[in-house]
Amino acid sequence: QVQLVESGGGLVQPGGSLRLSCTASGSVFDIDAMGWYRQAPGKQRELVAIITHLSKINYADSVKGRFTISRDNVKSTVDLQMNSLKPEDTAVYSCYARTYPGYGSKEYWGQGTQVTVST
Repeated sequence: QVQLVESGGGLVQPGGSLRLSCTASGSVFDIDAMGWYRQAPGKQRELVAIITHLSKINYADSVKGRFTISRDNVKSTVDLQMNSLKPEDTAVYSCYARTYPGYGSKEYWGQGTQVTVST
């Protein structure tokens, strides 16, 4: 089992920045990928950014050039630096972890943290 605890989030004006952090605990050595998903009201959950244990990174097209994901494999943390925030970035952001295929490719989610971009 893996537990994910997020921090960060809040209210920011358009053009501002926020940093989300997530710490994994439990069977952390089973984790391959970590990342962030988001879900806006009335919309499906979507991938924001993901990084593998070997630092392969993928971003949603909508956040490329504005968001940066980073990971500390020693501390079992993943951060999301969000710059040039737009109102359409408003959503609940959830930390995500997926174990290696040898451990069943199990998926885990954090409880979510609200990000609101508004004047």
